[in-house]
Amino acid sequence: MTTLLDATELRRRLESGGRTVVVDVRWTLGDPNGHAHYLEAHLPGAVYADLSTELADHAEPGRGRHPLPSKQKFQESARRWGLHDGDTVVAYDDSGNMAAARLWWMLRDAGVGSVYLLDGGLAAWRAAGYPVEAGEVVPAVGSITLGEGHMPVITEEETAAWPQHGTLLDARAGERYRGDVEPVDPRAGHIPGAVSAPTTENLSAGGRFLDPGQLRRRFAGLGLDPAGQVAVYCGSGVTASHEIAALEIAGYRAALFPGSFSQWSTNAANAVDTGDRPYAAGAPGDGTVPTGTRPTGTRAVPGSSVRA
Repeated sequence: MTTLLDATELRRRLESGGRTVVVDVRWTLGDPNGHAHYLEAHLPGAVYADLSTELADHAEPGRGRHPLPSKQKFQESARRWGLHDGDTVVAYDDSGNMAAARLWWMLRDAGVGSVYLLDGGLAAWRAAGYPVEAGEVVPAVGSITLGEGHMPVITEEETAAWPQHGTLLDARAGERYRGDVEPVDPRAGHIPGAVSAPTTENLSAGGRFLDPGQLRRRFAGLGLDPAGQVAVYCGSGVTASHEIAALEIAGYRAALFPGSFSQWSTNAANAVDTGDRPYAAGAPGDGTVPTGTRPTGTRAVPGSSVRA
């Protein structure tokens, strides 16, 4: 499947009259005004999806800060956006698709095959000189029927064992992985055995995804085996979807731990490591990566943005 659509391709689709639903998913941790930003300016005809209320259930300690909604709830939201079976969906935001990737992943999981991320998001659309509009778009209610289970996921128990037979990537900023800071979750650090792979490193300076070759080199440098298994978590399961999109572009199929660190860190029985290696000091052995678990010398990739 193709993951990305550029602004020119989207413009061509919209002008051709083909059934294309554009969804604005502007949201960032600490900024509750995504809908207000949408009302000020958005792509022509775009509908707004509220990540906190439509792409997540209420926070629960045993499920994390942004649990996935039920299939029924998600289908109701998708119909409010005007989606019908067979529609093409293009999601975007103004933060490098960090939030829009959540919708991309959820629709893929629901069995929607024709769903894309607008590469570069709103900034790329504007840079191409294409128009925006203000105000709310309220489409006629759609009739789409959503499934579930089309994308791989892992449970908390499977996450604990994952580094013994695959690669577990932590998509948060490097300082949160190391445990230098933790703005929202109860404990600082990372899941033992996880490798730091901040989502910001998936993007160019202009907010577009790196090309497939660059992403393959990036993930190979983090120790991924093209024939091996990979799973991803972040703070609450939102930006991990961005990592999964980047992995797909690079040719990997990755599983999501939906509850992510916000679920893991609330369970006192779960160990949390700190430091810049998959196993920090005080973990098994002398603080180095156990033989057969991760390639020796794997290092964290520094990051700076604090996201979910």
